[in-house]
Amino acid sequence: MSDSEDFYQLLGVSRTASQDEIQKAYRKLARKYHPDVNKDPGAEEKFKAVSEAYDVLSEPEKRKRYDAFGKDFRQVPPDMDPETYARAKAGSGGFSGFRSAEGVDFEDLFGGMFGGGFGRQRGPIPGADQEAGIEISLSEAYHGGRRSFTLDGPEGSRTVDVHIPAGVSNGKRIRLAGQGGYGSGEGAPRGDLYLVVHLVPDKRYQVDGRDVTVDLPLLPSEAALGATVAMDLPGGGEAKLKIAPGTSSGRKLRLRGRGIPNPRGKPGDLYAAVKIVVPKELTDEQRKLYEELAAATDHNPRRPG
Repeated sequence: MSDSEDFYQLLGVSRTASQDEIQKAYRKLARKYHPDVNKDPGAEEKFKAVSEAYDVLSEPEKRKRYDAFGKDFRQVPPDMDPETYARAKAGSGGFSGFRSAEGVDFEDLFGGMFGGGFGRQRGPIPGADQEAGIEISLSEAYHGGRRSFTLDGPEGSRTVDVHIPAGVSNGKRIRLAGQGGYGSGEGAPRGDLYLVVHLVPDKRYQVDGRDVTVDLPLLPSEAALGATVAMDLPGGGEAKLKIAPGTSSGRKLRLRGRGIPNPRGKPGDLYAAVKIVVPKELTDEQRKLYEELAAATDHNPRRPG
């Protein structure tokens, strides 16, 4: 992201946009630039930038800090006043000898915080914690895995290796201790890096928390007469589902505990949503049988009751 393009510009929303407007803008851009869909050069970088913008603006507290401090918000101490920070950053040495109403010397307060120019340093300053978004597939949410990705930050680009734990869900944070911002001064510890999980939209499965829903196509005869059908599971393998006679489209069959695992509690459920599918082309014999069935049927599904 260039210095002139802020997070609001990336998402194409105003600075007063509601959370709903921000979410809609992100979903539209994520579909447009996702590397699995868009093979144009630069699409992946655009997707990463859009995801980072959404990660910040979708959380009220982080959005508030971004509005106050701009792109440097992750490096600013949590108790920093925006006006004081702006004045501190604006002029090298501008605080020398200046005291607040409470008698605090700003040269002592800011010494070494911005890499020099404010006088003496009072000791090592720990590095700031940082956050970044990480996109994972539904399979990774079920099984976990290892991933390497490039992180762009104030210190430049670097490669980060991360273990994705099985059962991580959308919006959860993965902590990488000591891989955040660099501290200031000899022996200063680095901050932590928090990776905010964003589940990549799946063409087949819909995810709500830890619950997963998938369409279950059935032939009219299977729905009318009942059947036992096989269905692939998002976590791998398959399940045998018993379809009761007279099953209609829209009915959901619940498979307890087959949703996204939860290492600390109850796993989600998997829902198979029945969708009756009629063959696009019929043989002469099939057409004749359907005509006989229609003639023998007096049920009108559009009639109340």
